[in-house]
Amino acid sequence: MRRVLKIGGRAQGDPRLLTQLVATLRRGDSIAVVHGGGDEVSALQRRLGLEPQFRGGRRVTSAEDLDIVRMILSGSTNKRLVAQLISHGVQAVGISGEDGPLLQARITDPEFGRVGGDITVAPALIKHLWSVGFIPVISPLSRDREDPDGGGLNVNGDDAAAALAAALGADELLLVADVPGVLDDAGATIPQLDGAAAQALVASGVAKGGMAAKLEAGALALRGGVGRVRIGDLHAITDATAGTRLLLSPVSI
Repeated sequence: MRRVLKIGGRAQGDPRLLTQLVATLRRGDSIAVVHGGGDEVSALQRRLGLEPQFRGGRRVTSAEDLDIVRMILSGSTNKRLVAQLISHGVQAVGISGEDGPLLQARITDPEFGRVGGDITVAPALIKHLWSVGFIPVISPLSRDREDPDGGGLNVNGDDAAAALAAALGADELLLVADVPGVLDDAGATIPQLDGAAAQALVASGVAKGGMAAKLEAGALALRGGVGRVRIGDLHAITDATAGTRLLLSPVSI
């Protein structure tokens, strides 16, 4: 089974993460891990006297911010997660979307700065790593395909994971969050959502910020042919019934 897992920054600090990842590998799944790390990026920005900016759950990234994003995501966060996996017997290798290049994007909304959309994926590198027994751990930055010098772009991790899952023909995209799934206004997990229901949650403000971004990315993955998309917590890595399953719908989120 081919799976793409997007691991949010907060979930990375949970000691159960490595146990769950090792368990899914032992049952024979081929996985690619796309990771976040936004809280660490924000913390470094503040130490440097900069204030993080977000719109609709997505980070605004200036040219100066991009260097910070690279340092944290492609540097410390990526290498820490790889080191932890290797310590648990996993042949992990850390790469950035800029390597290969695996990911290429372009600036689709200048108000977000150095942020990429309209993502294209060259999945050969991931397939090769799988073929020789390695698990790729991917930092969600991309090459700017409209820049002759190939400057980097920050890419929302959920969007990067969705594009990668579609390009790989993945059986599943799992967006791992710090909540057990998409929650209704009473705080209960919603077992499944189609596009219309997801759109209503976003419009009402029940799903907002990072969760709204996950719903948008999940819809993109389904339209790209991914077999199944779920949003859930770490338990969902090994429990196929956990979390919220997103369903393909003619209604776009």
